[in-house]
Amino acid sequence: MTDFVELQNDLLLRTARGERVERPPIWAMRQGKSYLPEYHDAKGNNDFFACCRSPEIASTLTLQPIDRFEGLIDAAIIFSDILVIPQAMGMIVEMLDKKGPHFPNPLTSPTDGQYEGLISRQVNVATELDYVYKAITLTRRKLKGRVPLFGFCGAPWTLLCYMVEGGGSKLFIQAKTWIYKYPEESKRLLQKIAELCTEYLALQVKAGAQIVQVFDSWAAELSPTSFKKFALPYLRYISEHLPVRLKELQVDIVPMVVFAKGAWYALEDLCMSGYQVVGLDWLQDPGEAVKIAKGRVVLQGNADPGVLLGEKDAITDTVKEMVNGFGGGKQGWIANLGHGKIHSTS
Repeated sequence: MTDFVELQNDLLLRTARGERVERPPIWAMRQGKSYLPEYHDAKGNNDFFACCRSPEIASTLTLQPIDRFEGLIDAAIIFSDILVIPQAMGMIVEMLDKKGPHFPNPLTSPTDGQYEGLISRQVNVATELDYVYKAITLTRRKLKGRVPLFGFCGAPWTLLCYMVEGGGSKLFIQAKTWIYKYPEESKRLLQKIAELCTEYLALQVKAGAQIVQVFDSWAAELSPTSFKKFALPYLRYISEHLPVRLKELQVDIVPMVVFAKGAWYALEDLCMSGYQVVGLDWLQDPGEAVKIAKGRVVLQGNADPGVLLGEKDAITDTVKEMVNGFGGGKQGWIANLGHGKIHSTS
């Protein structure tokens, strides 16, 4: 691994390891995005994925919230997107203005020709996603040890949803069709994605990421039974195999975070899934989550991002509720939102 400046603020990493700390660390999902005016200056005329593919632009966008809120944020997260994995697998993904991600040619069935091609293709994430690793290394150098840097990936279930739906969805008709009509073929694809995610995260750590998070953004679309079949096994695959791969690469093992949005019913399983930190959305009561976790994992979250649309009193009340619910914040809690920032909030 590249030599980097010694970390000055390790509060979040100590918390993630379960240590007692002087205060709860804080960062925000989607903290470095378009709500910042300087974001648009750095982005220029480049489209979203062009920014992701430029290590210089990606590192600049990563650092913007750290620079603007100097001393108030305890971690940076690399500017990238979960959909770089489908891109590495050979699928075309576009980011459309005011619409979001779009797959012009989504998977339609196991016999559509594209499915077997994706399954059989040998994907080299070291070369396909080299721009991400370069951005991470460059960002670590620019950070100069101020705060630790998150790497991340999308969870297999969430990536499958995008790959078959062709983008975001309200009903997830295609994703449900796949898991209920083609369950074995779905599992083959989920396993393929899990293997790629594991290698991708390992190479992010090798490049300089000091903690990693797996985003299962569409976990809420699964029933408890389906979650155990089509999400949890592949989350566990990543948590079990990533440390092994890091040892093979002779890289230090880093804390792992899992965030399964809407999977409140699966908190017990997530506490036993091999991750050191479990992210919570705003649908879970902090105190009840602490009772379920029983100190087995560190919890992260879980303010409703919508509270930022309110006044200071509403935000203060939410923070107090979290502090009280999570036991005071001196151990076992990373303060965060329960999902990404709403774009219209500042």
